Amino acid sequence: MRRIKIRKHSVRNDSSNEIESPNHSLPNEQNAELCTILAVNEKRLRETFQACSDIVFRPICSNPEVLLIYTDGLIDTKTLDKVVLTPFLFNGAPRGLNGDSISGQIIQEQLVAISQVQTVSTFNDVSDGILKANIVLLVEGENKALVADLKGFEKRAVEEPEAEVSIRGPRDGFTETLRINTSLIRRRIRSSKLKMDSVTVGQVSQTEIVLVYIDGIVSNTILEEVRKRIDRIQIDGVLESGFIEEFIEDAPWSPFPQIQNTERPDIVCASLLEGKVAIIVDNTPFALIVPMTFWTGLQAVEDYYERSIYTTFVRLVRYSLLNIALLLPSLYVALSTYHQQLIPTNLLVSIANSREGVPFPTFVETLLMEFMFEGLREAGIRMPKAVGSAVSIVGALVIGQAAVQAGIVSAPVVIVVATTGIASFAIPRYNFGAAYRLLRFPMLILAGMLGLYGIISGLLLMIIHLLGLRSFGVPYMSPVAPQIPQNLKDVFIRAPRWSMNQRPSFFSGANKRRIPEGQKPSPKRGRAGK
Repeated sequence: MRRIKIRKHSVRNDSSNEIESPNHSLPNEQNAELCTILAVNEKRLRETFQACSDIVFRPICSNPEVLLIYTDGLIDTKTLDKVVLTPFLFNGAPRGLNGDSISGQIIQEQLVAISQVQTVSTFNDVSDGILKANIVLLVEGENKALVADLKGFEKRAVEEPEAEVSIRGPRDGFTETLRINTSLIRRRIRSSKLKMDSVTVGQVSQTEIVLVYIDGIVSNTILEEVRKRIDRIQIDGVLESGFIEEFIEDAPWSPFPQIQNTERPDIVCASLLEGKVAIIVDNTPFALIVPMTFWTGLQAVEDYYERSIYTTFVRLVRYSLLNIALLLPSLYVALSTYHQQLIPTNLLVSIANSREGVPFPTFVETLLMEFMFEGLREAGIRMPKAVGSAVSIVGALVIGQAAVQAGIVSAPVVIVVATTGIASFAIPRYNFGAAYRLLRFPMLILAGMLGLYGIISGLLLMIIHLLGLRSFGVPYMSPVAPQIPQNLKDVFIRAPRWSMNQRPSFFSGANKRRIPEGQKPSPKRGRAGK
């Protein structure tokens, strides 16, 4: 057995360890080619990673000499010791055989247990490989380096998403690890037509982004538009998918979201089967889905796992609660202030008695209670989970009861604001519900100024805005405006699965047929087939 000397494990980039080479000048360009002298390559890389204490340079004195470079904390050290260091300790670096290069021999004899190994020839590729949780092997006499995948950083386990809880359906959710997220999608759609294009965004962060779509189902026009918008992003770092969302949306000043975000792989797969495009961003569990329509924001995941009759009823209830969340406070202010004749007499007398002694107009006390309710909701979100719900519930009860007893606000206003808050919780998408929470205040101001005329004016402006809004070229109100009758089976109602045989026309490409016709269940047909 051949004895090999191992130099001391070095983590620091000390300039004293750098080897001067008077006959070879160091490359100044980041994309310069590697040279055959290991000392020159090491000096250049040490200068690149100066003051980076987590970058480990481990020289191995063998014949020929080998330099191992990796990022501490991002590497599976057990596999590194077993697959790379142990073979070098006992056998040394393999010599060239039959004219083959040393790099080729290392791949063949010692790195065969590593799934992904590639050869690079520039300093830029070496630096990227180190920063992307790979190990890099540089060999004396070789102008190429080996980049081997040995990722071993800490990652969160697959868990159920807390923001999108479902009664029935899968319990797994995305994590902050990109390849785990793509694997969750691949497990559900096991087809070679499922494509995943990778792109890097962020000049400093170098964040990897994956565009996911199904070839033949996706619209090529929408796919190319998504690629163009992502390619033109110029930013120093991308820390979450929200960074990407703000760069690619159609109307940045609209309160309505034009890009859907989700933590659930089943929602992403269902959207891909409709012809949409998913954007998976590394280091975040939230995936983006484009394009998005108004009706997508009102659809919950249980709508497609329960029977259509029950789902249709719940969906109609949800639409009613949506109108209550937007209009109930403004209607109360408009009717009690300007249009008392529209209120039944007994109810009007009860409201008048409850408002006796209240120092503020109806508009002011409603606005104050709405603001206080939003403050309690925000405080409940920011507080720890153990006390967040208790603070929001107890705070609402205590403040509401104390305000009524003190005569600051009337009891009907507390009832109206509480009912509005409960109705807003019925909106499945958080960002979509936030749009209605925001619009509730302008509607309330219009009602306090103009009564029912102000409410009608606000609704007209909102409808005009929605009709002109688009998401990656798709009308936001489709398939209602413009109306597509064959796509209305999943808007106000949810038709049975066997009857929804067409994909959405605005999303899908050439393959618009989802389910063949004639699959309605029939007991007579089943007996006849026996």
